[in-house]
Parts: sequence; C-alpha cells; structure tokens
Amino acid sequence: MRAPLSWLREYVELPAGVTGRALAAELIAAGLEVETVEQAGADITGPLVVGEVLAIEELTDFKKPIRHCQVHVGDANGTGEPQSIICGATNFAVGDRVVVILPGGVLPGGFEIGARKTYGRMSEGMICSVTELGIGDDHSGILVLPPDAPVGADAVELLGLRDEVLDIAVTPDRGYALSIRGIAREAATAYGVPFRDPADVELPVGDGDGQESYPASIGDPTACDRFVLREVSGFDPGARTPMWMQVRLHRAGMRPVSLAVDITNYLMLELGQPLHVFDRGALTGPIVVRRAGPGERLETLDHVQRTLDPDDILITDGSGPISMAGTMGGLATEIGDLSSDMVVEAAHFDAMGVARMGRRHRLHSEASHRFERGVDRELPLYASYRAVRMLAELGGAKIEPGVTHAEAPAERVSVTMPAGHPDRVAGVTYGRDAVVRRLEQVGCAVAGDEVLTVTPPSWRPDLTAPNDLAEEVIRLEGYEDIPARAPRPAAGKGLTVEQRLRRRVGRALAGAGYVEALAFPFVAEKDLEGLQLPADDARRRALRLANPMSEEEPLLRTTLLPGLFKVLALNVGRGFGDTALFEIGVVFRPRPDAPERAPRLAVDRGPTAEEVAALEAALPDQPHRVAVVLSGDREPSGWWGGGRPALWADAIEAARTVAREVGVELTVRADQHAPWHPGRCAALYAGDTLVGHAGELHPRVTKAYGLPARSCAMELELRRLGEPVTVSAPHVSSYPVAMQDVALVVDSGTPAAEVESALRDGAGELLEAIRLFDVYTGEQVGEGRKSLAYSLRFRAPDRTLTAEEASQARDSAVAAASERTGAVLRGA
Repeated sequence: MRAPLSWLREYVELPAGVTGRALAAELIAAGLEVETVEQAGADITGPLVVGEVLAIEELTDFKKPIRHCQVHVGDANGTGEPQSIICGATNFAVGDRVVVILPGGVLPGGFEIGARKTYGRMSEGMICSVTELGIGDDHSGILVLPPDAPVGADAVELLGLRDEVLDIAVTPDRGYALSIRGIAREAATAYGVPFRDPADVELPVGDGDGQESYPASIGDPTACDRFVLREVSGFDPGARTPMWMQVRLHRAGMRPVSLAVDITNYLMLELGQPLHVFDRGALTGPIVVRRAGPGERLETLDHVQRTLDPDDILITDGSGPISMAGTMGGLATEIGDLSSDMVVEAAHFDAMGVARMGRRHRLHSEASHRFERGVDRELPLYASYRAVRMLAELGGAKIEPGVTHAEAPAERVSVTMPAGHPDRVAGVTYGRDAVVRRLEQVGCAVAGDEVLTVTPPSWRPDLTAPNDLAEEVIRLEGYEDIPARAPRPAAGKGLTVEQRLRRRVGRALAGAGYVEALAFPFVAEKDLEGLQLPADDARRRALRLANPMSEEEPLLRTTLLPGLFKVLALNVGRGFGDTALFEIGVVFRPRPDAPERAPRLAVDRGPTAEEVAALEAALPDQPHRVAVVLSGDREPSGWWGGGRPALWADAIEAARTVAREVGVELTVRADQHAPWHPGRCAALYAGDTLVGHAGELHPRVTKAYGLPARSCAMELELRRLGEPVTVSAPHVSSYPVAMQDVALVVDSGTPAAEVESALRDGAGELLEAIRLFDVYTGEQVGEGRKSLAYSLRFRAPDRTLTAEEASQARDSAVAAASERTGAVLRGA
C-alpha cells in the first residue's frame, strides 16, 4: 500500500514538522512494515509555473508536427513578456493553460532545461506532460490545466508535485492498513492526535425508509452478508478526472482511466472498500448475489471467457452472471464512453470465497486483495454514498433517491480476556488501565474489571482471540519496551544421546572429506522411478502432502538419495565433478497399520491421552538416516602422480566411518538392491541387523539423474546401529611390531570380508591390525579363483614377540580361514 503523506494529513492532525521518515519510524514501531519512503518530486527545481498559450505557429518544414508557441507566464520570467517555446504536442490550443518550466529549471530524473535554438527558432523553456512532471504515464500529449488555473502560479504547489510516499508491506492479518483510513488511524494513535474518519459522512434522509434503488437480493448468505446499490443518472461521460485525483492515484500506484472508474479506485484506496459501477442500461432484471450454477460462463473485463466453478461467488441479473464478486466485473455491463446512467455497488463478500475464486481462476485484483484480508462490514452504505456524491459533484450526475440494502444477519464477535493477559504474554506489567486505553484506541468496546469483554471494531475482523488483543496492546505500548532476558535452561539438560551421535557422525564425515548438503524432504513420483525401484518396494509407498510447496514434488521422501543426487547433479553442472556429499536427515515411512486420516483435534482444550495416541498412530515412522554420494576423483592427481577415482569401496568406507562413531564393526556382504549396480552392491550388517547398503550406482540411475558414470552412494539407518558404545582408548604397546604377509586363494565369489573375519578370529589377541593390499586373478591361481594378499601386524603388550610366536599366530589365522572359507595358502 502506497500512502502519500499529504493524503494522510487530511485525516490526522500530524505535527507540522513530521516528515515521511519520522512517520515511517512510528508506524514501524507500531508493527507496520514500511519498506521505503519515496521523496516524490524532490528533484524538481527552478521556475515551474502555469502559462497561457497566446499564439501557435505551425512549422511545416519538418516530418513531424512542430509548433512555435508564445506562452504568457506572468512575472515568472522577470519581464512579463511571452516566452517562445518549441513543442511537438498537438493536444492544446490557443487560450489553454499549461505547465511551463523556464530555463534553469530541473525536471524529475535530473533533466535540466535551458534556452536553445532548435528547428530554426529559439526555445526558452518547455511545456510539460504528466510523464515529464512525474505524476502520470500518459505520453499522448502535454498537460492541459483547467481554465481557472492562475497564470504565473507555482505549479509545484498547485499540482502537489512534491510529496512523500510511504510504501507499506501489509501483512494478511492487517487488511485495514490497505487504506488511507487505516494508516491514518495508526498514525493518529502513534502521535496521540485526533483522527477524522473519512467514512464518517451523514447519509441522506430517506436511506432507511425502505425506498429501494435498483432491485437486488442475496441468494447465498454464506457468500455475501451485505449488498448495497445506489443509482445516478445524467452523468457526463466526457467529464475529466480532476488533476488532484490523478496525482493521488498515480502516487498510490494506480493508473487513471476515466472519472467514474477513478472515483471508485480513489475511494477504495481512501476507505478500503472496493466499489464497482455497472452501466444501468446494460442490466436486465433484478440483481442476485449467489454461487455459480453448472456450466455458467462469464467474459470478464480483461476479455477472458471464464468457465465458472460452483463455488464461485457471482453477481447476476436476468441475463446471468455479470460480475465475479469482489474480483472483476463482466464485460457486458462495463461502463463505456457513452454511459450516463450508472448503478454503484458496494458489498461485503466472504473473504475465503473470494480468495479461493481468485486462486482458482488465477485472477488477482486490487479489490480481491482487500476482500481476501477482510473489509469493514459497515462501510458499504457510506462508501457507496460518497461515490454517488462525487459522481454528482465532478461528473454532473443526478443522485437518484433511495438505496437498495440487502443484508444477512451477522453476529458481532466478543472476546473475553483477563485484564492481566497482555502482561503475562509480554512479561511486562502494563496494568488494566493501559490495556483498556490501548484497546479503545484500536476501536474496541471494552467492559468489565478483572475479566474484560472486548468487542472488536468492524474494521478489525482479525481480532478473534485473547492473544490477538494482547498483541494489539503490546505493539502499541512498544515492542522496544519488552526487556531482553536470556532464557535459563534447566540444570542437567543438554543434547540427547541421539543428537550427540548425529553431530559426531557429521564431524567424522566432514573430516573424511565429505561436504554436508541439506536437501528438501520432498520428492516426485519420477524421482522414485529414477531409482529403478521394484513395484513392490516399500520406498514407493510415500505420503502425499495435502498442501505441498510445489505440485511437482508432493511426496515426503522415503530415502535420502534423490535429494543428494539432485545436489550432485547441480554441482556437476556447475563444473564441480569431483564431489563427495553427505546428508543426515529423517525419512518418512508410512506404518502398515496407520489410519488413512489423522484425527482432527479440538482447539478449545488440550488433547486427551487417547487423542494423542491416535495422532501418533497416524504419523509415519521417521528414522534418521545418513547417506553419501561420490563422483569423479576421490584423490586428485598432481605433480605427485595420478589420482584415484571414487569407487564402491569408498562408499563402504564411509559407512564404516559412521559405524566407528557408534563403536560397531560392520560386516559387508554382496547384495542386489536398487538403486545400486547388481554386481557392485554391498549390504551392510551390524551383527545380524541389516543397517543399509553401499556401492556403485546402476547406470540407468546415473542417466536418470544426470550423474557422472560410476558414481557411488551409501545409505544407512542410524538407529539400527544400536546405542553408541563408550569407546575407551586402547593400550599402546611400547614393544616392536611383527609383520607377516599371507596370500590366500579362494573361490572368486568368496567375499574378502569373510576371509578377513576368519583371519582376525584365528589370529587371536596378538593381532593388532589387518589390511588387504592385493587382489589377483589369472592363470597362476586358476579359473574361477582369486588370490587375496593380507598384511598382518602382531604385537604383544608386555614383551617382544619371537619369530616363532608371530609365525604360529599367522598359521592359526590361515587355518581358520581355510576351515571357514576353503582358502588355500598360495604356493603351498
């Protein structure tokens, strides 16, 4: 909402020295969001005066119309002689009053004016258009003033070219601030000065005696609870909108159209009540406000044929729909260049109905913007009367007697609140008197002592609960008066075991070279298709959001991988192909026995234990998972040598990094599980519990997500690793290590992890570490066989091992591997 300061001053007695920035500071302190204060016309300088055109000489030697004008500007030029001015506009004649800027003046945008020779004549100034003056967008010609404009008068003051305009971002709960009326009331409260309500007009005698204007009725009280019509006749279609109104409309961000339309827009900005004018001659039969019927259509003012929904709110006559209520009128009843008899409509439509209709048809207007946020129900009678009175005063219309006032019963809302409730909310002692005073400043009627019964004003439909009233008291008393106190945490509280584990896991992965990514928890059906999941895979059973942020991603994720894949693809597209990412987050797995709908809880009391249990039963299982994805080189190349690409083994090692933070040793087994490559997929076990999978991604998956070939990934569930084990520091022996290497030949399908586990068990307590350093397949070991070479480190805590002890431990390890996996010592 753009509010010129001069317009606000008409209804609030602001101190003379108050500037736009000072007022903005007070409104911000009261809770309004003033984004900018525009200094309109501040850059206009120099003599800018009213001139009278005395003579016009048409210069015909040029391709476009050029006029050499003699303009009388009074004593503004210091001589009283006419000014010679060259002008290309043709929409004025001798005797017209125009706006002239003399040499030395500066127009908006820093446009300096001087005397110069052009088109063979001397031009001593410029005749201005509204665009050049910064008060409109009409490029068709120069601004012609009314005949009574005084020659030589200062045009800056006459037209109000200098003003300060407050641009306010109005939140949805403060619809009253979408008007000069509402902002002026806030300004009056902020400065403690009187406020004059622009809606406080005396209605004509006879408004309540039953004499109707154009016949109308309300067919659906849920769509409209007040509908007012007034008529005028004999309106002059050629009447021009006065300049002061055009300037205000332009300052407020609206384009002048015609006098009748401009009056309705002007009053909407001033009062906050949208109005609409129908061509009386185009109406047929009584008007009815109702919902749309099956198959009804309407061509709106934007020349779009709209198929109406049964929930749409319409204004209709005998011919059918003539307007989408509170949003946009119909083309058939639009006032035209010859319209002289008009019907002015003002109403109070259902806010939710107007909002839904606008979204359904993707149609937004200044009127719907206000109706969606709540309009004063008491305004239609007064706003419509002001409209017909302005049509009479400015357009020569005759106000027809009578008014049509259709109304559906609507109860006034009262809120009961303890007088000390704002004190408890803010933690500040205001006292009952301050609470009552502030609520009355808002416009509320207050009764009671310790318990207050508050009736909010008609222009504040957002005040429906004690907390709403408390907010009004607190903001008017001043948010800055609420002391800042650091919260005092209860002793002994801190991070939970699970929270500490997630932080440790994140630090460990970051230390291993991974970068954390935070992806949205929403996915689409195509994301699950891209993972190549089987039709019966549990990850395909995803919850659909009732109100998703994006219709393209309406599902809650059942795995972390799609989000990570998208982040990886984005990085690769930006030239970062060597990437290692991780994410820790929840997934949403619907429970098989969950009810279809969660119970709807009451808002006037706390839930019962049974309701809480039913709600929890409807919620999905939300375990924390950790996932990584890698592409490109894991180790970069350089002067030291070649790099190493990321492999499936790196994904498995990432899982082991996570497991070490829990104190668990993972067992790796070959598996087939989407989205991994069936021959390069590992199942990860903690004991007998499957915790996740890791390996190289399937080529179809990398193609679907646009990832580099042979990208790798890992995902595991943290809670399946069990409770974190307190890790104690190992004893570091000061005795030397004994190294033993063994090469074992096994079947090619035997996992290396099984061989390693057998060696570890067979070596006993003297084994300090074991490392696989070579894998060989070829003629020397035979077809279907492979050789695994391990390095074994032995060390005793209390002595130096002898060669015999180290050899014996190695032999025991080989024997155990031979017994469990059929391994044969290579070369034996």
